[in-house]
Amino acid sequence: MPEAETTGSIASSKDYQTQTPAHNEPFFLKGSNELDWGMKNRLASIFRPESGRTVMLAFDHGYFQGPTTGLERIDLNIVPLVPYANAIMLTRGILRACIPPSYRGGVVVRASGGPSILRELSDEELAISIDDAVRLNVSALAVQVFIGAEFETRTVHNLTKLIDLGNRHGIATLAVTAVGKDMNRDARYIGLATRICAELGASIVKTYYVPGFDKVTAGCPVPIVMAGGTKLPEIDALTLAHNAVEEGACGVDMGRNIFQSDCPVAMIQAVGKVVHENYNPEDALEVYHDLKAEIDGAE
Repeated sequence: MPEAETTGSIASSKDYQTQTPAHNEPFFLKGSNELDWGMKNRLASIFRPESGRTVMLAFDHGYFQGPTTGLERIDLNIVPLVPYANAIMLTRGILRACIPPSYRGGVVVRASGGPSILRELSDEELAISIDDAVRLNVSALAVQVFIGAEFETRTVHNLTKLIDLGNRHGIATLAVTAVGKDMNRDARYIGLATRICAELGASIVKTYYVPGFDKVTAGCPVPIVMAGGTKLPEIDALTLAHNAVEEGACGVDMGRNIFQSDCPVAMIQAVGKVVHENYNPEDALEVYHDLKAEIDGAE
């Protein structure tokens, strides 16, 4: 046990710096200032504090699509991309089987599932226990919410159950808005779906970019990350990312527009230039081509 301080010089030299108020730094992320320390720490592993944004690499498609093009070999096609991502979005099976435990970025695990691509996709249930999420040390759990679809209420209840479980353990919840078949993919629908998810307690919402996206992000009190969607030409994908962050998104969650690119390692770095350094699409495309030429020349 350490010795007690005496009334001598050591005890009398204490300096409490009473003239300096205690530092109280607000949390950098929208709508998250009142969360517990553990939740904020996990969110800070997903979003870069310096920019308040994230480049999330999504490769959870196999949970209902099977071996999607570009995801046939996670160990060969995806693991080399992981160091360039602020966070990864995947299933617990792929996390355990393929991702090195030395990875230090955010881990967002798919928590809902059930139907395959052959069935009604909104018929999902929760597909992971909170105990397993804790064992895996995940940053967030992702759940699909199908506003306007046949099983809308079930998916909303999946979300609220997951939020309650996550809050108990300091794990964030990412609500993923799926487009209901009877709704248009427009600002009115996306604004409805994202606001419902935030109102029910989601920490983050993932959704699609649409015209009027600035109104969607303004109406959602928690961070929105933009879903990349189907594969586009590189310049179009970079423009999509640029427009999204310019209009209020706190980053992107891209999959096919990265891992189906002609040069995925170059593409994820070009996306990072747009998201974190505000590059315009043309300058980011130049970065892509320069990196691609270096990689091609080294092979």
